[in-house]
Amino acid sequence: MAKRIEHDFLGEKEIPQDVYYGIQTLRAIENFHITGIQLKEEPIFVQALGYVKKGAAMANRDLGVLDKNIAAYIIKACDRVIAGEFNDQFPSDLIQGGAGTSVNMNANEVIANVALEMMGKEKGQYEFCHPNNHVNCSQSTNDAYPTAFRIALINKLTGYKATLGELADAFGAKGEEFKDVLKMGRTQLQDAVPMSMGDEFKAFATNLNEELARVEESKRLISEINMGATAIGTGVNAPESYSLLVTKYLAEITGLDLVLARDLIEATYDAGAYVQLSGVLKRTAVKVSKICNDLRLLSSGPRAGLNEINLPSMQPGSSIMPGKVNPVIPELVNQTAFYVIGADLTVTMAAEAGQLQLNVMEPVLAFALFTSITYMNNACKTLKDKCVVGITANAEHTKSMVMQSIGIVTQLNPIIGYEKCSAIAREALQTGKSVHDLAVKEKKWVTQEKWDEIYTFDNLIRPKFIQ
Repeated sequence: MAKRIEHDFLGEKEIPQDVYYGIQTLRAIENFHITGIQLKEEPIFVQALGYVKKGAAMANRDLGVLDKNIAAYIIKACDRVIAGEFNDQFPSDLIQGGAGTSVNMNANEVIANVALEMMGKEKGQYEFCHPNNHVNCSQSTNDAYPTAFRIALINKLTGYKATLGELADAFGAKGEEFKDVLKMGRTQLQDAVPMSMGDEFKAFATNLNEELARVEESKRLISEINMGATAIGTGVNAPESYSLLVTKYLAEITGLDLVLARDLIEATYDAGAYVQLSGVLKRTAVKVSKICNDLRLLSSGPRAGLNEINLPSMQPGSSIMPGKVNPVIPELVNQTAFYVIGADLTVTMAAEAGQLQLNVMEPVLAFALFTSITYMNNACKTLKDKCVVGITANAEHTKSMVMQSIGIVTQLNPIIGYEKCSAIAREALQTGKSVHDLAVKEKKWVTQEKWDEIYTFDNLIRPKFIQ
């Protein structure tokens, strides 16, 4: 295999001639072996790096600090990176030391060598287009990396928000489908008062729809970038007005509402927006997991459990118990939620670990947030497609449980008072007699007419005050 020699201030290395990355990327490949997940497996991040380098080249061209011909080739190379043509040239592990320098240099080297090839030059002939002098012009890892990270997060969140919305809609549709299904509500796993199963599922939808607004709020926080901050926020080596111009170009080419941070020194080390986003992901994970717990409970049985709903049968549930089918999809989503909840602690600790003018822990922030968004997106899609849309209700069974429940005595409180209701509940529990028979037939504390007025379907699910 043909090789080329590249150097940095640590020495020289042989680079395979067919690759577009260079010596600093090769050092990252050699040094970082943690997750086994390479940068190329987050193509949205690679695309975002292309956007950042393109926006920088456009601003540097306009400000006269980058030769227009070189800038034109860099911009064309960036367009090809943005299109995904060179994703396989980003091989370093997502978790790495150096605050993302290896990722930034990976992008610089690939774009430089793509530009060189388009110029008719050989890869590595950096005197014509240099990774640092030209592609990284007016930049530092400390503004280029977080800006690309934020662009990638916004784009990932856009897809995740759509998936979460579809899951909420699926629960809403089931709420409409089950609106005439009478069931028993429960508190502390004990019979409470009747309700509609439709309302139960609509509440799941409402619960998730609340999260859509939180995701949008997080996107707005993430949209504040620090391009032009360069090393620590002072803008060293960047021309005057570069920050505003590069931000303007990035907003245009990405189609995102990116804004320049008001204090670039603060923005270069602050990770508060990541903590906020991670908290939103954790909050949604907790909610989705709670809903999955409810689905597992409601479908428990089928003969010796609640058996109010049927989840789609996905696979045999036991190697020893014939006929057993487990709620594998809710279980899967529960476990995914546990991971996301744990990743939130990683984000918290990494954000706290920032020191002085830089937080060097951004690579693990990127890994934690990218994986959490991906996992939550996959979990919500799986839950919708393989579980929620196929749920059916056991309406006759749930109605029977309501009418046999002691909990329905609560509706008699305004009529006969708490003490008499307690007496009926106690006797019903001890004897197995129904609340109806005790209240109407034996004790005659309630007339049949009044019973019929109170215990209609509409009044059970939308109770009116009746005396």
